[in-house]
Amino acid sequence: MQYLVSVIDDKTNSATPEEMDAINAFNDRVKAEGHWVFAGGLAAPSTATVIDNRSGDPVFTDGPFVETKEYLAGFWVFEAPDLDVALRLAAEGSKHCNRRVEVRPFL
Repeated sequence: MQYLVSVIDDKTNSATPEEMDAINAFNDRVKAEGHWVFAGGLAAPSTATVIDNRSGDPVFTDGPFVETKEYLAGFWVFEAPDLDVALRLAAEGSKHCNRRVEVRPFL
């Protein structure tokens, strides 16, 4: 099963060089263990555009959108045999990037 691990940031800056070194080493190990599917970091929320098509006509709005203290900073997608393995990987990733993470299985 695949799991999305969302990296939640409450800072306005990106990862430090030391954090990036730790994240890259962690990523390499996850790849070697066969759990790697995909990962990525995201640009600041101010670069986002929301498209709302609920009225039938798309409305495009440039960010930032809401006052929030947290935002999605990046993510991993892991392949794991069960939630316990996904949680172990997410906990280690959280330690290396020094940020909170949320784990959710794909349907």
